[in-house]
Amino acid sequence: QVQLVESGGGLVQPGGSLRLSCVASGFIFRLNIMGWYRQAPGQERELVATISNTGSTNYADSVKGRFGISRDFSRDNVKNTIDLQMNSLRPDDTAVYYCYGKDQELGMNYWGKGTLVTVSS
Repeated sequence: QVQLVESGGGLVQPGGSLRLSCVASGFIFRLNIMGWYRQAPGQERELVATISNTGSTNYADSVKGRFGISRDFSRDNVKNTIDLQMNSLRPDDTAVYYCYGKDQELGMNYWGKGTLVTVSS
């Protein structure tokens, strides 16, 4: 099993920055891909950014150039942390942000409980 716990959400003004973190524990060595999705009120959940265990990244067009994803492996591989640095935030970035992990071999998807980001003046 894998556990994902997000932190770092909150209220920020347009143009501001926020950093989200997700700590993954459990069978993290099986997670080929980790990343962030978001879901705005009344909208479907959408991809924000992903990073593979080789460091390859993928971003939604709407966040390219503004958001950056990074992944940090602990020495003992007991925990992984993935961060999402969000700059130049806009009101349409307002959403619940979910940490995501994928075990491609088993076809399993794991989700955190989400953290709310509100961009408003």
